[in-house]
Amino acid sequence: MLYYESNFLYMSILVSGSLVYDHIMNFPDSFKNHILPDSIHILNVCFIVDRLEKSWGGTAGNIAYTIKLLGNEPTIVSSLGKDGEEYLKHFKKNKINIDHIKVDEKQFTASAHITTDADDNQITAFFGGPLDLAGGINLQDTKEEFSLAIISPTQKEVMIKHMKECSEMGIKTMFDPGQQITAFNESELQKMISQAHFVIGNDYEIKLLQERTGWDTNEILKNTKVLIITLGEKGSLIKTAEGEEVSVGPCHPVSFDDPTGAGDAFRAGFLVGYELGYNWKMCGQIGSVAASYAIETYGTQAHTFTKEEFCERYKHAYDETLNLV
Repeated sequence: MLYYESNFLYMSILVSGSLVYDHIMNFPDSFKNHILPDSIHILNVCFIVDRLEKSWGGTAGNIAYTIKLLGNEPTIVSSLGKDGEEYLKHFKKNKINIDHIKVDEKQFTASAHITTDADDNQITAFFGGPLDLAGGINLQDTKEEFSLAIISPTQKEVMIKHMKECSEMGIKTMFDPGQQITAFNESELQKMISQAHFVIGNDYEIKLLQERTGWDTNEILKNTKVLIITLGEKGSLIKTAEGEEVSVGPCHPVSFDDPTGAGDAFRAGFLVGYELGYNWKMCGQIGSVAASYAIETYGTQAHTFTKEEFCERYKHAYDETLNLV
């Protein structure tokens, strides 16, 4: 589907990934103070949390939400369970395309129970529920025209299928293996990287990806076009197959309420920046500004901003003018 705004023509961004109900908890101490290294074989700990919030989550939902805030049109490809109606209402309220979300009337929606300690370390328990249903969605059958796509963490088979279909359709695709890296074997990861235009992960994930594939950074860039490494409070690093290396500074948030979802917001910002034709540095900076908003709210889809507010923060952080059409 084609969209017009201010005489600018753009197409929808396909977002394949998980839809999850997040249960986000805050532990006001450090995990390390409650885990005895010599007794891990009989680990039995209880973390008393001082805050619990249920919120919308999952990689597809988080990324699509921020893409929409930035003025583009995301199309989610994912699945929900029998309790998914409130999530669908949330998307409808925010005018996000739900045409390619399957609903399983037997299982509950996937859920994540995320506990963050005082050092921003996280422990997560995850239930996948009906996420594998999204594998039954054939991207070739969709009516939309996609300029970009992101294959973000969900069931491995779904990621493999949708990456293959995006490659066959000639869509520039971002491979975001995230916490699913260990679910893939070496050859599967190598193939996914080779089918992608972008590969993205934080510094730990990229190191793990290198270990699992046996490919160093140079070898990865022989098989994909762009490698994006997020570095938390240090910003990000973008490397290209042409030999470019761009260091991107962070955008410091006003407050540090909850880091969950910041990476997804970064991905949304980067993709929208690329869609608008900005250079690598500006794409990364747009991602960093989007991430800063996510960090300032408790929950992964609770942040809000207008385009004007976003551009003002961008200007303040980088002393550059940004125009979100």
